[in-house]
Amino acid sequence: MGRYLPGILTLVDWLMFNILFAVVLWLYPEIKQHTQHLKYLWVVLNLCIVPVVLRLARTKEVTRTILLDKVLLRSLAIVGMHALYFLAVSTLLSIDCIPTRAYLAYYGMLMVVLPSWSILSARMIKSYRRRGYNYLRVVIIGTNNTAKRLREQMESDPGFGYKIIAFFDQDPPEEIDGIPAHRLDTLAQFVPEHKIDQIYFAMSGHNDLLSQAVKVADDNVLDFYYAPQISKYVSRGFAMTTIGAVPLLSIRANPLSSLMNRMLKRGFDVLFSGIFLIFYPLIYIPIAIGIKITSPGPVYFRQQRTGYRGQPFTCLKFRTMHVNVQADTAQATANDPRKTRFGDFLRRTSLDELPQFINVFRGEMSVVGPRPHMLKHTEQYSKLVDRYMVRHFVKPGITGWAQVNGYRGLTDELWKMEKRVQHDVWYIENWTFALDLRIIARTVINAVKGESNAF
Repeated sequence: MGRYLPGILTLVDWLMFNILFAVVLWLYPEIKQHTQHLKYLWVVLNLCIVPVVLRLARTKEVTRTILLDKVLLRSLAIVGMHALYFLAVSTLLSIDCIPTRAYLAYYGMLMVVLPSWSILSARMIKSYRRRGYNYLRVVIIGTNNTAKRLREQMESDPGFGYKIIAFFDQDPPEEIDGIPAHRLDTLAQFVPEHKIDQIYFAMSGHNDLLSQAVKVADDNVLDFYYAPQISKYVSRGFAMTTIGAVPLLSIRANPLSSLMNRMLKRGFDVLFSGIFLIFYPLIYIPIAIGIKITSPGPVYFRQQRTGYRGQPFTCLKFRTMHVNVQADTAQATANDPRKTRFGDFLRRTSLDELPQFINVFRGEMSVVGPRPHMLKHTEQYSKLVDRYMVRHFVKPGITGWAQVNGYRGLTDELWKMEKRVQHDVWYIENWTFALDLRIIARTVINAVKGESNAF
C-alpha cells in the first residue's frame, strides 16, 4: 500500500476540488443556466489542478516525515496557486458565468476543507504506522556517530514508519543498541533475503564501499540515500547546489533572516498585541487590585533580561512575590516562600506573563520565540551549554517551542537548560508562520489544562 499512498492522497485532493465545485453549483443554481460556459469552466478547473499537483504533489517523503505545520502550508499553497491559475485562465477565455461571491465561497470552502483533510490524513497515516503497518525496512551502512544520529531520528517518531533491520560496516560489533550489525561484504545477500526497501550510507572516505553499496541498491531497485558526515551542531536544513559537476551542500539562511518573513512575524505581533492591549484594562484592574491587597509594592515586576542579539531589555510581569533582594538572581521554586498566595495563582495560570504584550508592541519581544532569561543566567549558561547564544538570533517570546514541549520553569539541572536550548534552536532554524500559530494554540490549551512546571 505504501507505494500507492501518495497517489491516493493526491487523488483525494483532486476530488475535493470537484466536490466543492459541485457544492457551489448547488448553492448558486443560476450558474447552471450558462450550459456551454459551464462545460469549459469545469475543464479549466481540472486542468488548473495539474500544474499545482506537479509542483506540490504528495511524495513519499512528504507523507512520511513532514511536520503538520508544513502539511498545512502545503495545502494553503495549493489553494492559492489554483485560485491564481483558475481566475487567470477563465478571464483569458472570457468565461464569466460565475459571480464573484461564488468564487469567494468556493475558495473559502477549499481554504477550510483541504487543509483540514491534509492534517487529518497525516494524523491517520501516522497512527496507522504507529500500530506497526506501512513501514519501510531499511539498513544503515556505518556505525559511526552520523549513523547513530540517523537511527535516533528515524526512531524518534514511530509515525515516520522506519524499521531499521540492521547496521553494516567493515568490522562491526555484534549489535548496536539491540539492532544486529553485519559485515559489509554480506550486504548483497542480506538485502533481497530480508526484503529491504531503502539503504542509507553513513560512512566517509570509502568511495569503493560507496560504489559497492550503490550497486546493491541498483541491482535490487532500491532507494539509496547518502548521509554526509556533518557535525551534530550544524543541524539545520541544507540546499543542494553545484559548481560544474561538483555537488555542494549549502546551509540555508534561517527563515527569519528573510525580510518578508520578519515583516510577516512583526506584523502579526503588532496586530495581535494591539488587539490584546485594547482589552488589557479589563484584565489589569482586577489583577492590580489583587496584587495590592495581598502585599505592598508595585503592580509590575521589572527585570533586565537578555533580548535580541544579546541586548538587555526591561521585561514586564505582574509581581507575584514579596519584594526581595533575590529577585534578579534566584528562580522561583514550587514552594517558594517569596511568592504571595495571589501571585502563586497568577503563576499557575500564566497570567503574570500578560504585561509582556507591552514588550511585544514596543518591539522588544515577539508573541512566539525563545523565553528571555535573566542576565545572570545568560552569563552562566552561555559558558556551559553549546549554542546557547544562538537563541538570541530572534526576539524572545511570551511563549515558545520549548515551553509547549514541557521545558519551562525551573532549570535546576543542566540537562533541562540543554533541552530548552535545543528546542529554541530548532524553532529558529525551522520557523514558519504556521508553526507560530501552532505554538500559540498549544499554549492556550496548556494554560486551560494547567501545567505542572508553572510555579
